[in-house]
Amino acid sequence: MLPTELLMDEHRVIEQVLTCLEKMTAEARGSGKLNRPHARDAVAFLRTFADQCHHAKEENQLFPLMEAKGFSREEGPTGVMRHEHDLGRGHVRAMSEALEGAAQGDAVALNAFADHALAYVHLLRDHIGKEDQCLYPMANQALSEADQQALMAKFQHVEEEELGAGTHENFLKIANDLADHYQVPRAQPAPGHEGCGCHHHH
Repeated sequence: MLPTELLMDEHRVIEQVLTCLEKMTAEARGSGKLNRPHARDAVAFLRTFADQCHHAKEENQLFPLMEAKGFSREEGPTGVMRHEHDLGRGHVRAMSEALEGAAQGDAVALNAFADHALAYVHLLRDHIGKEDQCLYPMANQALSEADQQALMAKFQHVEEEELGAGTHENFLKIANDLADHYQVPRAQPAPGHEGCGCHHHH
């Protein structure tokens, strides 16, 4: 199991929540009100799982390792990915700010939530495609076996120490509860990587 395969498994879960967010937004536009608990869950998932867990692994571990191998931080792919992570954070912040108003049926807030939600969905789907198809294969070519093992150990540390035990599982459950409600298929882990991203098979 390569560290980038773990990141790709996380991408599948993030995509699952993006599809739920689209459906939630369409329902909110139809009914004139946003579902408060579901929207709160989605925003918490994007903040914690997508950003503090997944993007942090990339920004603090994978990208610096690639840059140490000669990828340019300014001109190279890691710079573009960092910039897109920042854009995504802006959309999530704006969604969070509009959430209460949108849940109360305020049309301006609902519109703001929906616009930022859909912009985020579009940005992240495109971003995930770039990472899966370009950045991760580049990383796998550039990194040695020892680099890969060190990276996997650091990823485990992010999940267990920095986020706290159980956080990852908790957000996988939130992602699946949303998927079940909005009739979105649950993400399937890559073959040979059953279970959640916390239990790495060596």
